[in-house]
Amino acid sequence: MSQDATTRTETDSLGSMEIPSDAYWGIHTARAQVNFPITKRPISVYPELVVALAMVKQASARANREIGVLDPERADLIDRAAQRIIDGQLHDQFVVGVIQGGAGTSTNMNANEVIANLALELAGRPKGDYAYLSPIDHVNRSQSTNDVYPTSVKIGLSIALRSLLDELALLGASFRAKGVEFHDVVKVGRTQLQDAVPMTLGQEFHGFATTLGEDEQRLRENAQLLTEINMGATAIGTGITAHPAFGGAVRRHLSEIASLDLLTADDLVESTSDTGAFMSFSASLKRNAIKLSKICNDLRLLSSGPQAGLGEIDLPPRQAGSSIMPGKVNPVIPEVVNQVAFAVAGADLTVTMAAEAGQLQLNAFEPVIAHSIFQSITWMHQAMWTLRVHCIDGITANRERLGAMVGSSVGVVTALTPFIGYAAAAALAKTALLTGRSVADLVVEAGLMTRAEVKKQLSPARLSGLEAITTTIPVMRAPEDIVP
Repeated sequence: MSQDATTRTETDSLGSMEIPSDAYWGIHTARAQVNFPITKRPISVYPELVVALAMVKQASARANREIGVLDPERADLIDRAAQRIIDGQLHDQFVVGVIQGGAGTSTNMNANEVIANLALELAGRPKGDYAYLSPIDHVNRSQSTNDVYPTSVKIGLSIALRSLLDELALLGASFRAKGVEFHDVVKVGRTQLQDAVPMTLGQEFHGFATTLGEDEQRLRENAQLLTEINMGATAIGTGITAHPAFGGAVRRHLSEIASLDLLTADDLVESTSDTGAFMSFSASLKRNAIKLSKICNDLRLLSSGPQAGLGEIDLPPRQAGSSIMPGKVNPVIPEVVNQVAFAVAGADLTVTMAAEAGQLQLNAFEPVIAHSIFQSITWMHQAMWTLRVHCIDGITANRERLGAMVGSSVGVVTALTPFIGYAAAAALAKTALLTGRSVADLVVEAGLMTRAEVKKQLSPARLSGLEAITTTIPVMRAPEDIVP
């Protein structure tokens, strides 16, 4: 401790620094704070990463004790300190910036120092008493940043994914519920923004739910790539400072602590420099984000108006939409989700570029990879919650407007083509557009079908494909006989 009771003196290979006496971090973290004031965002903004770092340190302490390279007393202190962090304590002590040079060394040292000083406190010793319990010799025993950091990122992402998948499932359920609510609401389907054949609004919302369910499966599949770890590799994969039994022991303990079925990579040299798992996982997040953005585009189109747009559905009004136009309400919730999707797509490109930029036995750019993916998961989780709670659950259908549009649509003639033929149907559609008359009236007047037959085939169930064709009617008139 220095003469100034508010600080303590710590020393490394570059010299000495004064550290706040109440800080659990030490000199390595202090240097990183000076060197990387880039993002103004500490690693503690991603609590899953902090928890994962503590899990790796706890598993390492247990493994080191088991194989006899760390005495039981220090191993127990490290174990207890790590558990405190896993339980949510001292996250504010993880202060280094999320983006940093050094391939994550500053993050690893931040964890080593916080755990060491907390362990010293548990032992009744002063912070900085590294002669008794060292951040490097004891907390980091048998490890290197190059196996700790990527393993922690993978564990942290796996933890964060659990909450994301829960929210994705809830959002899908909300869309399915709307599909049930709107099951009998017939509307005009559209392709290329042009009128197509009828469908139900329920089918449209059920389709949204289905596409989100597919994304859930893709995320789970790609998350499996995160279960391969390289603990025991140390610096470049040769395990130069780790006991041969350490890799298997730490994997077993870490699997139990994190509740994950982890496996050690077959080729630790390759695994230490490879970032393919992060690329695949990031790509699956981007897929989810882009498809969700497309759904939000559809919601904005369907709710456009309220008078001069499609106006098929109403989104819950959330706030005034203009400082100059009274009464205007904008689709702000889908819009914010769109913007999150753009950011996720950009983050995926960042991950791709960082993965490509690695050289030889290590990728130095894993911090920006980690930051990009954690940010994507965090933002996506919040975006999906916001969309579900503030938008989807409150959507209503403009049933009268939808019914009127179906009634005046020439697209319904498609449902009659199995009975009157394509050419006759095309001729009638042209006549309907020219005269403004209904397709049903024109078909009956042409003698092609009776009123009862037309009514049956243009029922909501038939128009939406929910009821299959059960009878056939022969073509009664030649198409050239049908004229405007």
